[in-house]
Amino acid sequence: MKHGSPAESHDTPPAAAEHDPYAALRLGNFRLYMSGNVPAICGMQMQTVAVGWDVYERTHSPMALGLVGLVQFLPVIALTLNAGHLADRAQRKSIVISAMCVISGCSFALTAVSLWKADIGLVYLCLLFSGVARAFMQPAKASLLPQIVPRHIFSNAVTWNMGGFQLASIAGPALGGYLIAYQGNATVVYLFDALATLVFVVSLSFVKTGSYEPSREQQAGQRAFVAGMHFVWRNKVILAAMTLDMFAVLLGGAVMLLPIYAEDVLDVGSKGLGWLRTAPAVGALLVSVVMAHRPPFEHAGRTLLWVVFGFGVATIVFGLSHSYWLSLLMLFLTGAFDFVSVVIRHTLVQMLTPDAMRGRVSAVNSMFIGASNELGGFESGLVAQLTSPLVSVVSGGVGTLLVVAAVAIGWPQLRRYGRLDGK
Repeated sequence: MKHGSPAESHDTPPAAAEHDPYAALRLGNFRLYMSGNVPAICGMQMQTVAVGWDVYERTHSPMALGLVGLVQFLPVIALTLNAGHLADRAQRKSIVISAMCVISGCSFALTAVSLWKADIGLVYLCLLFSGVARAFMQPAKASLLPQIVPRHIFSNAVTWNMGGFQLASIAGPALGGYLIAYQGNATVVYLFDALATLVFVVSLSFVKTGSYEPSREQQAGQRAFVAGMHFVWRNKVILAAMTLDMFAVLLGGAVMLLPIYAEDVLDVGSKGLGWLRTAPAVGALLVSVVMAHRPPFEHAGRTLLWVVFGFGVATIVFGLSHSYWLSLLMLFLTGAFDFVSVVIRHTLVQMLTPDAMRGRVSAVNSMFIGASNELGGFESGLVAQLTSPLVSVVSGGVGTLLVVAAVAIGWPQLRRYGRLDGK
């Protein structure tokens, strides 16, 4: 690692070391990072359920749900490349802490909006400002993790980090759904998210990452600004992995329509909505435990293609289902498949990118993620408004299968990629 990273002395693994499934967790810095990150993600997942429920209860409009995704996507498109450039020029930890403070402030504002039953336009305004903060946070946060853990256990750290994400994604939606049902509104959920985000701010402030001095190239203005895009375009493995993930989730994501399925299709209410949101995280968490106890994938490229294919099939079955338990099972499988996809993609991006460019490349990756998640939510809402939720979800799943075929044919470099740790 460069720039005095605390992981520097651990970059070279023992010559004949066996796979240690708990390698990352043995690092105090990583445990400290996780202790704040998991509660913050739990709060974010609770708020996501609350926003969807709140907006649909007020409007009963699929398009209104789609706009929730759109207002969070616009800052990603407008600001993420600038944010990536900043992440390679400034202290990444400071950027993350500042952004999280803004996000917490937006959650406090949502608490007030819910408490006083203010105009729904203010909900969108809070989400917009929160999206601005997340646009700056994501590249810095993604490129911060390699400064916390050494390279040879980075894949293990990603697995545990994503496992913590999924654990929070299990507890968050379920708890959020129950709190909404108990309180009759989303006020307490918004307040919890605001406080949980501040927990991460405090925890991260104690994480040691070492000093960071940007190189001359990193300070070279416009040339450095677009270098991340050029790097991704030249590296066909990274480009293929990002493209596959973006279009698969853009087309196959059914999450934004879950409030409609919970209320109008499956008739399970806010509690059922919480469990529907939780099901993918349960699948992902179980897979994370398995992945942490096994060595890196031998054929990472082919594995990535197959799990995204499975994601598409599960999405189609979910869209056709009128059974609550079958719907839960399909969402469970989408989470399991998506977890493997995320770990492979994130590891590839960070392992194949020089440290001096990680902020900008992570910014490009954040744009792909933002397009797939937030813009995908808008796309799902728009298609559901014009046709029906069933058509929106099923057509998206079919589109995912077509994307897998196109990427497998168009980028053979990904199909042939071997071990995930590059050995």
